[in-house]
Amino acid sequence: MTHGYLNALVAKAGVLAVALEYRLAPEHPLPAAYEDSWEGLKWVATHASASAAAGGGPAAEPWLTEHGDFSRVFLAGASAGATIAHFVAVRAGEQHKSGGLGMRIRGLLIVHPYFSGAADIGDEGTTGKARKARADAFWRFLCPGTPGLDDPLSNPFSEAAGGSAARVAAERVLVCVAEKDDLRDRGVWYYESLKASGYPGEVELLESMGEGHVFYCMNPRCDRAREMEERVLGFLRK
Repeated sequence: MTHGYLNALVAKAGVLAVALEYRLAPEHPLPAAYEDSWEGLKWVATHASASAAAGGGPAAEPWLTEHGDFSRVFLAGASAGATIAHFVAVRAGEQHKSGGLGMRIRGLLIVHPYFSGAADIGDEGTTGKARKARADAFWRFLCPGTPGLDDPLSNPFSEAAGGSAARVAAERVLVCVAEKDDLRDRGVWYYESLKASGYPGEVELLESMGEGHVFYCMNPRCDRAREMEERVLGFLRK
């Protein structure tokens, strides 16, 4: 389902997409997926070097060396993938201090992200209390070594995160949420918190009214999915 949607999107955008595989919980508890995704981005970055352009090593991907534009790189993810994309963007920002990855990351696309935190937001303390309790229990199951809900892997704006969100290695960020998604309030919270964090780039928000979690994959021809697609395409082309 996601594969088909991504194929159609990149064809319209005229870009190359690298879909990263990562180990899945609970067999491989978090942060395995975060670390695997970071290793994947570093692998992509090896193709930006002069040696890769000249032929690369045994693991080089010709499509990237021959057609990739490493001055226009975007990081993106949906649902849990959006959470991981943020983490990878922060790691890339920290890497920049020691020379960077050799790529220019133009944008970060965060779609229907899964974030949490010890402090309630929105309706989490009232009508959404049971929903948040389930989500929080799920997080602890996937990441048994977590210090709690304010783990930076779950709450990028917690005290433990140390302001790392402001160092996101992207020039622009587009956050997409859906009105009927249980994760909607956390997505808006991420958008507002990033804007207030000291992050120097441009932050945009798109809310799809009347829709639920990752609706665009299940009904890609609906009006809201087309609206979202146009916004994402504009973000990639800008």
